[in-house]
Amino acid sequence: MQIDLIDTFLDLIETRSFHRTSERLGLTQSTVSGRIAALEEAVGARLFDRSRAGTALTIEGRRFESHARNLRHEWQLARRRIQLPLAGAELLRLGIQNDLAAQHIGDWIGDFRRAFPETSFYIEPDYSNQMCADLLTGVQDFAVLYAPKPHPDLHFESLGDVAYVMISSEGARMADQRRDRFIFAHFSPLFETMHREATPGLVGAPVSVGQSATVASLLLAMGGGGYVLEKTADRMVETDGFQRVTDAPVLNQPVYGAMHLRHRTARTHRQLARIVGEKLSQRG
Repeated sequence: MQIDLIDTFLDLIETRSFHRTSERLGLTQSTVSGRIAALEEAVGARLFDRSRAGTALTIEGRRFESHARNLRHEWQLARRRIQLPLAGAELLRLGIQNDLAAQHIGDWIGDFRRAFPETSFYIEPDYSNQMCADLLTGVQDFAVLYAPKPHPDLHFESLGDVAYVMISSEGARMADQRRDRFIFAHFSPLFETMHREATPGLVGAPVSVGQSATVASLLLAMGGGGYVLEKTADRMVETDGFQRVTDAPVLNQPVYGAMHLRHRTARTHRQLARIVGEKLSQRG
């Protein structure tokens, strides 16, 4: 069975529209229809009902959905398995939240390699939504992220948190901060909510950024204030003339381990989660 039939089937479940799926996959609508027809012929059942309200799964389609997701996941694993580098008995593809990569990845990967000396690692810093999508399709095996995207085929667990603190070139108190000189941070939906509640007078700042390193770079270039990771704040206070804003609350961003549901009890994935959790607990 061609895997593109499965990909089309799963995309159509999300869009409920042959037209929208054709746009998303870069195909003609007739090609999408042809793929679904070929899949229905292969499984021996009608998978979708069409109506003016949209496209919906039949009973047989709902039964097939979980098998389709497993087929796509296994296909990705199989492709990767036969492409393993010669030096490694296994390849693990890891996703890591962009903000965590620069400060933590070396420490974490060092422990990963000691725990799995025969394993090769492919690491890709990214944002939470994309990592969740990659876990679903089997492109990634394990991810460390800020914003879990609930899905019946994904498993998330809390690993700890990281601290963000406010620094400024304007002064050491909240009253010294000017909205027109502030970089507003939105590292995750939860962080943005915490930030808005903690600093209502700074909401609506002209620049808003989703990465700590970018906030730091803008502050170095233009001055002003903003939230950055605690280690970054310590360095900028020590070497770049910034001050920690003493009455600004520390904002703690939860960190989650994410994996496909079928891996939630796998020894490798459990150990990866344990290592990251232990490292985060040692931050103080």
